[in-house]
Amino acid sequence: MIRLAAAAFLLAACHPAPPRPPATAARVVALISATAEWQALVAQFPGVPVHDAPFGAWFTHRLGGEDVVFLHGGYGKVAAAGSTQYAIDHFRPALLVNLGTCGGFGGERAVGDIVLATETIIHDIVERMGDADEAIEDFHTRLAPVRWPARLASRVIEAPIISADGDLDPAAAPALRARYHATVADWESGAIAWVAARNHTPVVILRSVTDIVDAQGGDATYGAAEVWRRATIAAMASLVSLLDEALPELVR
Repeated sequence: MIRLAAAAFLLAACHPAPPRPPATAARVVALISATAEWQALVAQFPGVPVHDAPFGAWFTHRLGGEDVVFLHGGYGKVAAAGSTQYAIDHFRPALLVNLGTCGGFGGERAVGDIVLATETIIHDIVERMGDADEAIEDFHTRLAPVRWPARLASRVIEAPIISADGDLDPAAAPALRARYHATVADWESGAIAWVAARNHTPVVILRSVTDIVDAQGGDATYGAAEVWRRATIAAMASLVSLLDEALPELVR
């Protein structure tokens, strides 16, 4: 028994538990996915104390009359799903928000457009033993209607967002537009919305268009990540400003 206790102690010492957020709940948690998005966000709040978390880091900043927890969730569906569950379990938010970037396609979007997701579709699921459409539908999430402030209605475009673990193929854009009636794509919204829905946690997903993907010209950011990073700085600034204005009516 003594040897078992000693072994357990050594195991805990070598593999300490990840830091936990404070026990008190946060009414609003804002998830930020990609590293460049997180870096652009943190740069807006110089000197703010940043704390470690299993998926990245977090800090608290007062926004829209609320002490908002900003949490770095990581890029892609795996990190997005895990960090969404982590945020819900540890902070018990009344509202979960995802702020980030997306690519526009289909000829309707412009750089700087902000999309308020009405539904999310994970489109890169490949099912070879059964019905691929059925598998995709399993992860199709229709978001509950948001009480978006009427005074800010002109600042957002309410639309579906499609997600995949990969940048959008310009040649595939027309077919995706026709199939899903979507005009923006990202990596994480589908996973975040799906996990939030299963926890019955209200979620608002706001994504700013940083680049346009089309079959003719492709995307100016492909092979030029620094172009996207610069666009991300402006995108995150506009999203934080918009959330600041909207929060008082989102969490009445």
